[in-house]
Amino acid sequence: MHVIARLKSALLDAWAVLMPVECGGCGADDRSICTTCISAIVPVTTPRSSASGLTVFTALTYEGIVRRLILAMKEQNRTDVARALAIPLSAAVTRGLALGDGVELVAVPSSRAAYRRRGYDPVSLMLRHGGHRASRVLVSVRSATRQKLLGVEDRATNMRGSLRARTPLGGRRFLIIDDVLTTGATIAEAARAIRAAGGEVVGAATLAFTPRLRE
Repeated sequence: MHVIARLKSALLDAWAVLMPVECGGCGADDRSICTTCISAIVPVTTPRSSASGLTVFTALTYEGIVRRLILAMKEQNRTDVARALAIPLSAAVTRGLALGDGVELVAVPSSRAAYRRRGYDPVSLMLRHGGHRASRVLVSVRSATRQKLLGVEDRATNMRGSLRARTPLGGRRFLIIDDVLTTGATIAEAARAIRAAGGEVVGAATLAFTPRLRE
């Protein structure tokens, strides 16, 4: 194991000479995510209850290094950190899949405006890096105001009616996947859209949760 670790470090050093980069979590030179920040994203999967009553498994707390890494991926086009973030997300997904048999993953889709701005969907990107395949059953039908600009009470109203299913979903069961659990408004809207199309929602899994608003 020590040989493999040293070899991996040497390859990363060589790559850093060709393609200089800084850590998405702390800004240290020559690593997409440095070893210190890697230690901050070790998953602790925890079941939580959303406002709509769903069980949501979360892996990390949305603060400090975790928050900076997620924002780097979502707002700074740092897709290179998605592979590392896929590991804790996969841990939460694995717990969620144990809620039932024959469960499909469904990623909450980015709004059209967000997809145009980024050119990629962060949640789907992390799922692919984690070796998971999500069913593309939901579509954004209107752009909602960015959730972080709103208070707790306005988030559910803002999201309501923003998603719909592409096809009827009768007889299918789903685990909803999102990046951050804040108030649960986004997950609740995804669940509403799935149920409106006849599908069943067994729960959800997210990379992180926001402790202050969740409390």
